[in-house]
Amino acid sequence: MAAKKATVKKASKSEAPVFQQVFKTVDDLLRKDAGCTSELDYTEQSSWLLFLKYLDALEQDREQEAKLINKKYEYILNKEYRWSVWAAPHNAQGAIDYNTALTGEDLIDFINLKLFPYLKGFKQRAATVNTIEYKIGEIFDEVRNRMTSGYGIRNIIDQLDRLQFGSQNQKHELSDLYEVKIKNMGNAGRNGGEYYTPRPLIRAIINVVDPKVGDTVYDGAVGSAGFLCEAFEYMSKQDGMTTSKMKTLQEKTFYGKEKKSLAYVIAVMNMILHGIDAPNIIHGNTLSENIALIQEKDRYSVVLANPPFGGSEHGEVQQNFPIKSAETAYLFLQHFIKILKAPGRGGVVIKNTALSNTDNASVAEAGAKFQTPVLMG
Repeated sequence: MAAKKATVKKASKSEAPVFQQVFKTVDDLLRKDAGCTSELDYTEQSSWLLFLKYLDALEQDREQEAKLINKKYEYILNKEYRWSVWAAPHNAQGAIDYNTALTGEDLIDFINLKLFPYLKGFKQRAATVNTIEYKIGEIFDEVRNRMTSGYGIRNIIDQLDRLQFGSQNQKHELSDLYEVKIKNMGNAGRNGGEYYTPRPLIRAIINVVDPKVGDTVYDGAVGSAGFLCEAFEYMSKQDGMTTSKMKTLQEKTFYGKEKKSLAYVIAVMNMILHGIDAPNIIHGNTLSENIALIQEKDRYSVVLANPPFGGSEHGEVQQNFPIKSAETAYLFLQHFIKILKAPGRGGVVIKNTALSNTDNASVAEAGAKFQTPVLMG
């Protein structure tokens, strides 16, 4: 894949309203579907459709790039499962061909009985876990189609097909508006806040920590991957960006773990929509790892995270840490300290009472020896 330019322009004034209107219309359509009941559902359902639309555009771009150097591009998806075939086949005039496009019960049956099983199967068929094929399989192993009206899905597809991702401006606008959707989901209740950290806070921390190309960046409470996406944007704009350095950023720089299924799916899709093709995100509970077993090869040079606090873990999980506490924030801090390389640096959001509480765990945590300087606040 060709490297991104170091400087990315904002979407033009003519492009931005189209993206905004499509996102608004899709949400309005999802509100009318009996299977979707909250902002979390709207984001989940529009996300997997948007992901397949974006993947189709990405594959078409790669095919054109291959033709320029007289090579044949091998598509990831078989033809019948590509967006431009099942979702939005176009006629000679460039409009959706409704004579061949699926709708109603035919569309619902195709999605539930053919498309999803095929996409889930990538998890078993992929050569390694560090591939976009494996991530596709993981995404569709976790998410399911909640929409019940095939005619409603047809209307949503028609809207999403209006979006174009051919220019860097358009891709940047897409990633920006997707962040807005995640923010809205974070404000929607049902623990939605676990998906979103305010972007000004993330950017301020990243500016101070100043990750460089060559660093490995880790978030063990990845949520919607806001820290990793913003770090990618920050690092990709640094001077001297080359194709080789961009490849390093896309494949060997960003790592994370996420416990919750929906958050994991949103994180992977968010990173792919930001230009990180095969995110190194693991679906699992970070705190289930015994930190005494962390070795030098497991460590990262930069930690960026906003771990959950106010939660609790069972006794067997607490046994993985020298300082026992049911408070997840203190367990995550111990994990981050242990997994950070020396020298290394990090920015971790903690609750405002973490350094002033007088319970045993708080006192022990505040007095713990940091291997390397860590910004907390």
